[in-house]
Amino acid sequence: MSLLRKTISLLFLTSFSIQAQTELKIQGLSGELEQNVKNHLASYNKTDISGSLRFQMKLQQDIETALQALGYYQSEIEFTLSEKSGNATLLVTVNAGQPIRINTADIKLTGDAVDDRQFSGLLRRQAPKVGDVLHHGKYESLKSELRSLALRKGYFDAEFSRSTLEVIPELQQANIYLHFASGTRYKFGEVTFSGQQIRDEWMQSLIPFEPGQPYLASELGEFNQSLANTNWFSSIAIEGDTEQIADFRLPITVKLEPRLRNSVETGIGYSDVVGPRLKVNWLKPWLNDRGHSLHNNFEVSEVEQTLESAYRMPLSTAPSDYYQLQVGLRNRDNLDTRSKEINIALERHWLLSNEWYRTVSLRYLYEDFIQADQDASSSLIMPGISFSRSRQSWGNMPRSADRLLLGVEFSEPAWGSDTPFVRFRGRAGWIGSFDRNHRFVTRLDAGAVVIDDITEIPPSLRFFAGGDNNLRGYGYETIAPLNDDNELIGGRYMVAASLEYQYRVKGNWWLAGFFDYGSAWNDSPDFKRGVGLGIRWGSPVGPVRLDFGYGLDSGERNAFQIHFALGPEL
Repeated sequence: MSLLRKTISLLFLTSFSIQAQTELKIQGLSGELEQNVKNHLASYNKTDISGSLRFQMKLQQDIETALQALGYYQSEIEFTLSEKSGNATLLVTVNAGQPIRINTADIKLTGDAVDDRQFSGLLRRQAPKVGDVLHHGKYESLKSELRSLALRKGYFDAEFSRSTLEVIPELQQANIYLHFASGTRYKFGEVTFSGQQIRDEWMQSLIPFEPGQPYLASELGEFNQSLANTNWFSSIAIEGDTEQIADFRLPITVKLEPRLRNSVETGIGYSDVVGPRLKVNWLKPWLNDRGHSLHNNFEVSEVEQTLESAYRMPLSTAPSDYYQLQVGLRNRDNLDTRSKEINIALERHWLLSNEWYRTVSLRYLYEDFIQADQDASSSLIMPGISFSRSRQSWGNMPRSADRLLLGVEFSEPAWGSDTPFVRFRGRAGWIGSFDRNHRFVTRLDAGAVVIDDITEIPPSLRFFAGGDNNLRGYGYETIAPLNDDNELIGGRYMVAASLEYQYRVKGNWWLAGFFDYGSAWNDSPDFKRGVGLGIRWGSPVGPVRLDFGYGLDSGERNAFQIHFALGPEL
């Protein structure tokens, strides 16, 4: 067919594509090559596609660029434009050809980074080797990773003394010359603070590194987090003082602004257990230059009124080590429980090197109560110890998290308590996910009191099951041993387990299905089962949960319960 006839034919078919939308089909590619071409063409709209020569030239250029990025420089592309029943189809047949392979891989590292394991590990994993197919993306990624690692580890003078990529399509070869001169690794210099209201020795204890220690950006991130965790400052700015660098030491300056000395938060809520509820938090984040703080919490509802105060005294040795004095008053009138409590506790907190928190406490509890048909009072002095650990990924709905708590308290008449006993408490939880739309949440809550008669201790130390974070489908603390009049008396033991699956519907909204299992008992357990569906919203202040639970073993009690909760899931 002559050139003239070909041109007339193309013009004829093109006239149809003007009147009807053209469908684009690409064949001959698979795997990474096919995906990369699709990525390059993803910006095309349906209206952009036509059978015109101009579009075909642009399409060919984009396909060749996509293939060359993966080392295929000798591709062959053919176009076939057809029309049937008023619809046009542009078929693109691609033969990628033979790839360009690396003939020379001259990659060198000089400077202090030669002895840095992270750099050698990076090159071992990502450096191209002779015989590999040329991949422009991997080549650029290696260069970017070298620069990024150098900045994170304090090689501030690092540069590429040579960065050359030669491609010889005729020989199907490529030569890489990549020489990275890291220079000298900088060290941390002295840290100076400004604007702080806390004495200097307390501030120095927050620094996670020593002057002269090799620079590491993650240490600055940890430093910033430690400052934020104190709750003393409204503004934190950590910078390297580049104008004062001497002997490869980078001084660090920290500019701070104190928080307001008083912070008040109020909230109003409602639940089917306590009805309307008012909550007021009054925080004094710092009282003096030693960083002492005071936190007051007041909650009032028809069935329960609580007033709690906690005075924290941090130690200068570490930001996570502190003493805390707690005082609490509670009045409760709910179901078969009426009680008045006074709690006073002195606690010592440590953060151990293995990420566990250890708390040693001495607690005094006075409780005047009526539980079912028992009218009594109790005065107890209880030393105790607990260990806890909590870890989670970032985000309002973390993709992974785990929490563990183990605690024990003792009581003995020898030191002034009314009743001897040992009380154990434990909680465990885990959150996992696969893909970005599926989450699993599991919880285990358990406790036990070593005592002959559970009625010898006040109701606040007995165990009851049921409620939002324990056994859904049952009312709050409605599951426990009963007396002859079917009144709750509380149990010596309690176990509650939960398994929950969540599916992301859209954005921060999730649907959940759950199964809960547990009981509170004295001699033998009567396990209860709860099932249901829920809605989750990953709000800026944490997960909001609305659950519709059904108690499979509720008997004559209300089998359907609505549960609402705001805050961490574990």
